[in-house]
Amino acid sequence: MKQIDELIDWDSIEKAIEVHYAPTSDVTGRPAYPGLLLFKMLLVGIWNGGLSDEAVEEMANSNLHVMRFLGLSLKDEVPDHSVLSRSRTRLTIAAWVGWLIGANQSPNSAAQCYCSHWVSR
Repeated sequence: MKQIDELIDWDSIEKAIEVHYAPTSDVTGRPAYPGLLLFKMLLVGIWNGGLSDEAVEEMANSNLHVMRFLGLSLKDEVPDHSVLSRSRTRLTIAAWVGWLIGANQSPNSAAQCYCSHWVSR
């Protein structure tokens, strides 16, 4: 995961995510989790054999390599599986298809390869 994290330009991906997913707070008024964090959690699930949202949450809480990839410290709160599920719904297929078309024209082709599996789900 460290090599992937260093290979991909996450700043450009974060900007693309913010176009389609930029909430400022959740339903209870707490600050929302960053879209890039939620997207990376979805990738962790895909890269580990299509894990359930519950399994991704558990992995993010217990695996230091995953925590580092997600940019979380031991003190940070990990989004729970329901947040991950709702974020997947908000990040529509149409938004990601548009992003993938744009990614096709950038050197981040590795991100496109890893993301294309998620879009086809």
